[in-house]
This record gives sequence, structure tokens and C-alpha cells, in this order.
Amino acid sequence: MDHDIDQLAINTIRTLSIDAIQKASSGHPGTPMALAPVAYTLWQRFLRFDPADPIWPGRDRFVLSAGHASMLLYSLLHLAGVRAVDHDYEVVGEEAVSLKDIESFRQLDSRAPGHPEYRWTSGVETTTGPLGQGIATSVGMAIAGKWQGARYNRPGFDLFDFDVYAIAGDGCLMEGVSSEAASIAGHLKLDNLCWIYDNNHITIDGKTHLAYDDDVAARFMGYGWNVTRVGDANDTDLIATAFEEFRGEEGRPTLLIVDSHIGWGSPHKMDTSAAHGEPLGEEEVRETKRAYDWPENAQFLVPDGVREHFAAGIGERGGGLRAGWRRLLDEYSEKHTDLALEIELQQKRALPAGWDSAIPSFDPDEKGIATRKASQQVENAIGERLPWLLAGSADLTDSTSVRLTFDGAHDLEPGAYDGRQLHYGIREHEAAAISNGLSLSKLRPLWSTYLTFSDYARPAIRLSALMELPVIHVFTHDSIGLGEDGPTHQPVEHLASLRAIPGLDVIRPADANEVAEAWRVALDRTHQPVALVLTRQNVPVLDRSRYGSAEGLRRGGYVLADAEGGDPEIILIATGSEVALALAAHEELKGESVRARVVSMPCCELFDRQDPDYRDEVLPPAVTARVSVEEASTLGWDRYVGTDGVKIGMHTFGTSAPLKDVQTKFGFTGDRVAEAAKELLA
Repeated sequence: MDHDIDQLAINTIRTLSIDAIQKASSGHPGTPMALAPVAYTLWQRFLRFDPADPIWPGRDRFVLSAGHASMLLYSLLHLAGVRAVDHDYEVVGEEAVSLKDIESFRQLDSRAPGHPEYRWTSGVETTTGPLGQGIATSVGMAIAGKWQGARYNRPGFDLFDFDVYAIAGDGCLMEGVSSEAASIAGHLKLDNLCWIYDNNHITIDGKTHLAYDDDVAARFMGYGWNVTRVGDANDTDLIATAFEEFRGEEGRPTLLIVDSHIGWGSPHKMDTSAAHGEPLGEEEVRETKRAYDWPENAQFLVPDGVREHFAAGIGERGGGLRAGWRRLLDEYSEKHTDLALEIELQQKRALPAGWDSAIPSFDPDEKGIATRKASQQVENAIGERLPWLLAGSADLTDSTSVRLTFDGAHDLEPGAYDGRQLHYGIREHEAAAISNGLSLSKLRPLWSTYLTFSDYARPAIRLSALMELPVIHVFTHDSIGLGEDGPTHQPVEHLASLRAIPGLDVIRPADANEVAEAWRVALDRTHQPVALVLTRQNVPVLDRSRYGSAEGLRRGGYVLADAEGGDPEIILIATGSEVALALAAHEELKGESVRARVVSMPCCELFDRQDPDYRDEVLPPAVTARVSVEEASTLGWDRYVGTDGVKIGMHTFGTSAPLKDVQTKFGFTGDRVAEAAKELLA
């Protein structure tokens, strides 16, 4: 092997990828083979990244949006010697990806799973796999970098000036979320963002012309991007020139189009098995290695000098940059103490002292207030004391009541990157994905839309749960009570479908004081997202001197009103606006000497995590007569009402009519709840 050391390193990335995929009998070898020169040049010559400390805040971010090419990233992590940093998932200080992990690619407990997973493998900046998610999330990272720079940088102290690089394929650019994300990135003039487009003309079905003839360059120029091209993915000098051009660009994000072939470097140039996500096969592996002037029978070979070469490149450069950043932060801390404390708290996902001190409490009010309106009051009380809370909406800022109104809470726009209010446009999927990117950068984002449109954002909502990110997803207009807008806007199945996502707490408060507690729960966590589900219509503010304290929300479900004169005969369980109906039924039943208990169940997930004694205290097993009330699908309520209980809910879509008419048509009245209870007892 007489290649120069750069080519030797590139071919090591390629052959590690080939061998891992071949051994696993599963995976996509084509893109790692084709883009190895691009990724190598970026990491070895440009990326500001320290393998010994892969989470230092000043680092550049590298996102492999084409997550099926995961072996490209794992090979880089291994050869660069990236160290593990997460106490909860890894052995700190060990290799983030060992050669053993690569040899067990896609196998149980390997740090080299099929697609890159945040937290599971240090050096992975975000979980990718669903195409388009990585590049959309990278926009959030770039916005975060701009915001942090605008808030914290001072003359002589450029603490936050990192760049964000993301590798995308044809699949990423076909997915609609890429258009949403690219459009807002161009609008915001994110010149710290570089997408690397692997233009190889192949998808799983075959040639891209089967379904895709976009002029990608023209498309992105229309978005306001700088577009540059490298005609040969093997030309490392031209690749380096393109990255230099990106670094010099001002006022525009950059799309670097790299022309490649799947399986580039193999004898057949266009290898069909690589294109279709299959191992090359033993004979093709041998032929490919011969083409690389590689020992054809060697497996998982890392030649002498390759690791040392990475250590002398990205290792020394990254280590020096990180050490310089730490020294700069120390000096900064002496001159800008308060801001340095903010940075420290932010990076630890901690909250400043007194962050919740101004959260209002709400007096009893029969006419009440919409929970979305109460939420806006609480959000502003928190936001004024939590400087890195950013709020945004999919073109529904006032309708979903997420507008920040305190001094300094201006819009985040080009030239005003320190703004706290984001405008995502009518782009729900991008809004959720960008929020993930903001959270990955340690900011505290919330975004909003109507509950029925949560479907448009579901992949990114799911990923916030999978990555354990404390994103707050705010959904308003939460039931058939929406009225005249009709069934297209009346969510029916959405609560059940969101509750089905592991790791996502879905909180539907009954009144303004439950809203206040919901925000305390949502902010006081570091590893879990929340879906906060709120009403458009007014709901009564309950008299807590008569009923249970709203602090019960912290346990998911609690006794709101209890039976008088003995143990309850029947339990009424409700969420959100329907809690008022359950209370009305409770009063009616009490007048007829029926002992009823009302349980407010704002968050099933929180309740299910309580100890069994508490759950049995709230829902005594001996009381089998139970009624659930929710203006949504009844799916999932069996576990609370049992086989003998009654579920008052939706079994069809809604209808267009005024609020009261819709509720009466579908049986959502206090009288109907009381009637159902009496029928059950009878």
C-alpha cells in the first residue's frame, strides 16, 4: 500500500464501512464509499471539533442527515479517537466507537447502530434516519449558534461562532421538510450553515429520474442560498476550496453540491447492491479492495499511521481550539460574570434561581379563561426570567397564545438574532425539527400549532422523545369544542396518538391553575419533551378552596372532588375542558345522594409513573364503576375504567356548528355524564 497518507485514510474509512456492512449482512455501503473523501477533508482540515471533548459548546456541528450511511460517521468517530462523555449511556473516557463496535455494526448493544442515535453514541449530534430530519434539525442548530453569539459574544470574546455542516442525499431533499427548512434558513440568512448534497442520482427504487427532476441548484438559489458545486467527489483539493468559500460567505447559507456515484471507487463505479442498501457481496468486496490497492482478504484493517494521522490533524487542531475556547471563557467569566453564569446553567440544562417566582395563580372564576390564554401569561412570567427560552409558532402566534410580550422579547430576524420570538411560517414539520435543533444546542424552545396539525410535525415530535429532548410542543384548539371550523380542524384521534409515543408526556390541563403547574412540570426536566394541550374556549377557573389543589397535576392525576358521607360509589375521570362537565355531574349526583369522586387526569403518563399505592388511592380497585369523559377518541381509557366502565368520547369525526350544539350532539354535557353514571350504577 503505497498511497499517500490522505488516500490511505480515505480508503480506511471506505473499507471499514464495507467490512462492517458485509459482516452484518445489512446496511448501505455506497454512500460511505462515495463520500469518504468529502467527509475526510471536512473533518481533517476544517471541522472545529475536539475528539477528546466532543460536546464543548464552541465546536462545529456535523450532522449525517443521510443516516443510512451511518458507517461513514462511525468510521470517522473511531479513527479520530472520539471519547465517550455520557454517564447514563456510555463508559466515560472510553472510545465512543471501538473497532469491536464496528465489527458488531447493527448488532445488539453496539455503539454503531443502524442509524446514528444521539446520546447512545458520543459524537452523534442528532438522531437521523427519517430522511430530511437531520438537515431540518441542523437549521435549529444554526439558529441557536446565531442566537448564542448575539446574546453572549462581546468585543474580543467570540465564544459562539460555530458552523453547522450536514450531509444530505436525494432522499433528504425530496422530503417536504427539506423545503420548509431550507426556505426559513434562507430567510434568516444563516451563513453558518452548510448542507453537503450527495448528488448521486440513485434511490432505493433506482435512478432518481423515476420521480425526481428538480433543478436543485435553481431551487436553492430561489431560497436565497449560496450554491457551489464540486464535480468530482474524489477531488479533495476542490472540496477544500468549496469549504473555504463557505467560510467566507456572508448573509447566505451554502449548499455544496457534490457529484458522486454510489459505490464510487469500486470496479463497477455504479454498484447496484450498494444503491439498494445491501452488502456488496464477498466477491465484489475483494474486487473493490483490489481497486483500492488494499489487501483483499484483510478485514477491519486500520493501517499503521492512520490513527496517528487523525490525531495530528483533527485531534491536535480540535484540542487546541477547545483549550483556547476554555481560556477565553475563563477570561470572559471575570468580565461578564452574569452572562458566564447563564452559559454555565444553559449548558447543564439547569434553570436560573427564581425562574418560576412570577408564575401567576388564578382566582376562581365561573366564566373562566381559555387555557391557551392562561398559558400565555405563565409563559411570559417564565420567559422574562429564563433568557434562553425561545417561543415560536407555525403562523399562529396570537391564535395559539405564544407571543412573548415583555421588554426585549422582539422577533428573531436577520440582524436581530437575539430575538426571543420565532416565526416559522406555515411549516409545522420544520418548526418541530428546528425546535429539536435548538434544544440540542441547550436552548429551551417551545413551538405551537393547532392540535389537529400535530400530524404535520409527528416525525420531529417522535424524535424529540427518542432523543430525550426537553422540547415543549404547544397544541391549542384541542377538541370538538372548536365548533364552527368543523371536523377538519376538530382533533379526535390526536390525543391518543400522541400518548402512544414513548417518552412524551401529554398534559391537558383542566383550568388556569393546572396550566401553571403544567409549565412547572414542563420546564423542570432535562430529558423529556412535553405536549401541552390547551383549549380555545374559556373554561372555569376552579375554586381550589372547594376542590383539590392544582399541584396534584404534578402526579398526573389526582382527586379533585370527593364523595361525601363515605367511600365513593362511582369515579368520574376527565381531562381538560371536560373536567368541568365531570364536576357538574358530581354536583347533580350529590343532590341525588350518589357518592361520586371526580379525578382530574391531565397527564396519563405522569400518573402511570406514580407508585401503585398512590394510583390505588386515587382509583381504588374496589370501585369498579367508573366513567371517563374526553372529547376525543376513547382509545386507551380502558386501563382506567376497566371492562365494566363507561367511556364518553368520540367514535366519529366532529361536525361544524356552534360550540354548545356540537357538545350536545355528541353527549358532552354535565347531565349526560350524570345520566351515564346512574345507568352504570343501576
